[in-house]
Amino acid sequence: MIVEQISIFVENKMGRLLAISEILAKNNIDISALSLADTEDYGVLRMLVSDPHKAKEVLNQNGIICKVTEVLAVAIDDRPGGFYNSLKILTDNHVDIKYMYACISHEKGKAIMVLRVDDVNGANKLIHDNVKDIVDPSEIYRLSAK
Repeated sequence: MIVEQISIFVENKMGRLLAISEILAKNNIDISALSLADTEDYGVLRMLVSDPHKAKEVLNQNGIICKVTEVLAVAIDDRPGGFYNSLKILTDNHVDIKYMYACISHEKGKAIMVLRVDDVNGANKLIHDNVKDIVDPSEIYRLSAK
């Protein structure tokens, strides 16, 4: 499923993550998944949230730089080989994965894999055409399909 992710550029400074989470909380924006990668001076916080455009708006109003991008959210079997099976489909079809992160789901036996790829529509079709028993991530988290 194609979803919109918010990417936030965070100064690597005590309290910045707290400030971002406070802004989201005060605006009733729920975080479903997140990944934080850092360097010495800044980090990139990537999140799936209940309303990415509202999140971008309220964060920008508070001087926080962010953007909304499309990513692929795939529900996989939470068992040995579940990740491999989905990844193999993409790799065998020459889909280049730029980055990814994963999170557990609320549905027993499933996990969510979030991927940034060049061709999100093509990768989405590959997964839907080749994976049995697809669980729509919107049923697991409160995500809005793009």
